[in-house]
Parts: sequence; structure tokens; C-alpha cells
Amino acid sequence: MDLASLLGVIICFFMIIFGIVYGKTGVDFSALIHFLDPQSAIITFGGAFCSVLTMNSLSDFIGGLKSISLIFKTPQLDTVQIIQKIIDLSNVARKEGLLSLEEAAGDINDDFLKKGILLIVDGTDPELVRAIMETELSSIDGRHKQKVKFWQDVASMGPAWGMIGTLIGLINMLQNMSDSAAIGPAMAVALITTLYGSMLANWIAIPTSTKLAANNDGEMMLKEIMIEGLLSIQAGENPRVIEEKLKSFLAPKDRPTSADAEGGGE
Repeated sequence: MDLASLLGVIICFFMIIFGIVYGKTGVDFSALIHFLDPQSAIITFGGAFCSVLTMNSLSDFIGGLKSISLIFKTPQLDTVQIIQKIIDLSNVARKEGLLSLEEAAGDINDDFLKKGILLIVDGTDPELVRAIMETELSSIDGRHKQKVKFWQDVASMGPAWGMIGTLIGLINMLQNMSDSAAIGPAMAVALITTLYGSMLANWIAIPTSTKLAANNDGEMMLKEIMIEGLLSIQAGENPRVIEEKLKSFLAPKDRPTSADAEGGGE
């Protein structure tokens, strides 16, 4: 569970509630009723998501909606562990040859890394190995960015449909200026739709798209490390050189020390 995402969403919700119910006279929960308007919700949320549905196929739309659950899952991106695993593989290949990596691949859970190892064991040309791995990397990146774009589209449609709701409310208000009882409800629709649109964009959609993009960047970097490591093993480079090459992908504070990466070379 990614606590940062969970806490961010929950705390934002309670801050909004606090801002609504807290006033000079204290806490008044009855004020919440003034911010609940079905008509405004239908215009804003219905309009925003139906517009995004128009931009996508039905399957892509459903997949985009489901992707919000990904921000609450901690990505399995242990870069230091992967670097250590590649260094271990390079030591095995250096001592026993590339064919020995086939047995070592059985203990690897990452399908991307395992695929690269098997390509090397099969004697695939290094340029072809790189081409195959980078093609798969590009495909993964494209699928992830599709989910990111889904929520970016929601973020842009939310305020837009909030403004549409505002215009509807203002038009209804202006057409019924002689009826003082109708002015209040029409003005409420005008203002609440803008609020709903801003909340949809800034509370849900933008944070979701940003988190998904950050997770994708981390995964892409990890897979680039795998590609470089595997090609270095295939080229017969010294494990110590491979270690230093892969560590250069990381920020200095995140790089494993010699104690963390024992057996990193001869």
C-alpha cells in the first residue's frame, strides 16, 4: 500500500470538509447540505467522464478508470537489488560462460529481465537483443502513458464542464430574475459546478496522472538498467565495470556501497 497516495487523498478530503463546516461560530455540519447538488454533479462529473469516453474506446475507458487503483500500490522497483542481481549474473557468466545463465534465470521473477537473459543464452546478436528489449520497453511505456493521458484528459474536462454548469446556472438565474425564489438555486448550480470541476481536477485527476507518470518513469529507468546490464554481460565486460556503469543511473545518495554489493567483481 502506498501510504503517500492514501494519506494525500484522505487528508485533502477532510481539509475540504473542515473548510466547509468550520466558521466563526464553530463547527456546523449542516453547512454540508449546501454543497451537495445532484444537478451540479451530473453536469460536471457526467459531462467530464462522458467527454473522456468519447476520446477513447470503451475498453480503454474502463482500463483508465481502473488505473486509479495503481496509485495506492507500492511499485516493486528495487533498483539496488536488480543491480546486485545483474552483477551476480555477470560473475556467473564470467566464471562459467553465458550458457550457465539459463539455470540462473529460473530464480528470476521479472519477466523482462528473464526474457533478456534467455535471448543472450540463445546466442542472439547483441544489436538484435537491444532492438527486441527496447521495442518491448517502448510498448510498455506506451501503455502506461495511455493511462496517464486518460487522467490528464479528465483533469482538463473537469473544470471545463464546471464552467459549462456555471453558465447554465447563470442563464437560468438571469431568465428568472423576477422570481426571487429561483435565483438562489440557480446561483448555487452556477457556483457548485465550478467547485466540483476544480475538485475533480485538482483532488483526483492531476494527482493520479502525476503519480502514474512518476511510477512509469521509475519502471522505465529500471528496465533501461536491465538492458544495459544484460548487454554488458553479453559483451564480456568486467563485473566491476558493469557495477559502476549501472550505478551511474542512480543519484549518488541511492547508489549501493561496496558492502551492499559484495561479490560485485573480481
